[in-house]
Amino acid sequence: MGISPSLGRIRDIDLPAGRIRYHDTGDGPPVVFVHGLLVNADLWREVVPGVAAVGHRCLTPDWPLGAHTVAMPGADLTPSGVADIIATFLERLDLTDVTIVANDTGGAITQILMTRNPERIGRVVLASVDCYDKFLPQPFTLLGKLARLPGSMRPATELLRIRALHRLSFAFGWVAKRPIPADIVDSYLLPSRTSGAIRKDVRHFLKSANARYTLEAATRFPSVTFPVLLVWAREEKLFPVPLAERMARELPDATLKLVDDAYTFLPEDQPDQLTQHILEFMREHVVR
Repeated sequence: MGISPSLGRIRDIDLPAGRIRYHDTGDGPPVVFVHGLLVNADLWREVVPGVAAVGHRCLTPDWPLGAHTVAMPGADLTPSGVADIIATFLERLDLTDVTIVANDTGGAITQILMTRNPERIGRVVLASVDCYDKFLPQPFTLLGKLARLPGSMRPATELLRIRALHRLSFAFGWVAKRPIPADIVDSYLLPSRTSGAIRKDVRHFLKSANARYTLEAATRFPSVTFPVLLVWAREEKLFPVPLAERMARELPDATLKLVDDAYTFLPEDQPDQLTQHILEFMREHVVR
């Protein structure tokens, strides 16, 4: 589970797919955060306080994407299955007019969610996310290939014990412009290193993660009725800015904001700018 006290109290909820552990802080209209592959709620540790401070309830789950601590054996952990888990989470907590904030792989899952189960969503923020034919992007397509080899996840996670490798492109080097604090890296990587059940979950997801999900979601963009904010790293290495510009054209009510001096992990590299864009967007598109 995320280790950052700024995220609020820890709660569990039992869903048909299994147990989801999440942080909950603040009061007011709900904001639900969706992280990506091999990270957890800690990704949002410097964004949540600013959003909660102005009168929002921030719910920050550990989704079953490899840095969670409660395994989900038997669950459908395909991209559409994870999107359905998020939809069920919103339903079980009876959250309505929700603002979804997503990053990286979480953005691919959110595109599936918003075109498949949009009923409880009021607005969406996609912050440098997988989209179109970039799911998964290079060099992370290698993870999908590895996942098809039995026993391959354990050596891959053990390799990342070597902290010197964390700045390479296949680890955090192309997603975070600056080194991530060691305790946060441990929060991200230890669950898959120490638990075979967690490795099985992430292998399940990786074996099924491919661009047909995001390309199919994109065909449904014209049906999206709520506003969408695209916050994109100008120096993005995985998802070039023209992809964001394309999404801004194809979504009926979308706005694009570019952020300097950052890579994909905007919540790590530029949390203050990301928070400001989220709050301005929610003020413009009034949260009831």
